[in-house]
Amino acid sequence: MGRVPARRIKITGISGSGKTTLARQLSVTLGVPWIELDALHHGPDWTPADPDDFRAEVLVLTDGPGWVVDGNYRTHLAGIIDDRVDLLVALDLPRPVVLVQLLARTLRRMATREELWNGNTERWRNLLCTDPEQNILLWAHVHFGAQRRRAREAERAWLSDRTGTPVVRLSSRAQTQRFVEHLAGL
Repeated sequence: MGRVPARRIKITGISGSGKTTLARQLSVTLGVPWIELDALHHGPDWTPADPDDFRAEVLVLTDGPGWVVDGNYRTHLAGIIDDRVDLLVALDLPRPVVLVQLLARTLRRMATREELWNGNTERWRNLLCTDPEQNILLWAHVHFGAQRRRAREAERAWLSDRTGTPVVRLSSRAQTQRFVEHLAGL
C-alpha cells in the first residue's frame, strides 16, 4: 500500500483540542507543508488580519497539491479551504481533556514567554482575568458546548455537501495517536 491518498487535510477543533500538535505531526508524516491559520490571522498585539488579505494569503498557500491546515475560521474562509480539502479531521475531545491540555499549554507558553505569532505572547494577567474574552481558559469553558455544536453542524453540512470526502472524528488522545501511527505506517 502506498502513501495515504489524502494530501490536503483540514484539522478543526476547539482551542486546546490539539489541532496544531496534530497538524505538525501530519505535516512531517506526510511530507507536506503545515499552514497555521492563527499565525496568518493574528497580527501584532493580536490585531486581526484584514479579511481580504487573510483570504488571499490562504488562497495562495492552499494552491499546492498537499498541505495540512489547522484552525477553524469557517466564516472568514468560506469556499477557500473546504473546496480543496480531501480529508477533514475533527478533534472532538471531552471538555476536561481540552481544559487540562489548554491549561498546560497556556502555562508553558507564559513560563517560557513563547512568542506565538507576530510578537504576540500569552500574558499572566489574562489568565487571572474574569472576562472570557481575555482569559482563554474561561473562553474555552464558557464556549465549549456552543463550539462543539457548531463543529458537529459544520461536519454534517460538510458530509452533505461533499460526498466522497471523508471525515475522521477523533474523540480521545489515544485515538489521535493511533490515527497518526496509522498514517505513518502507510
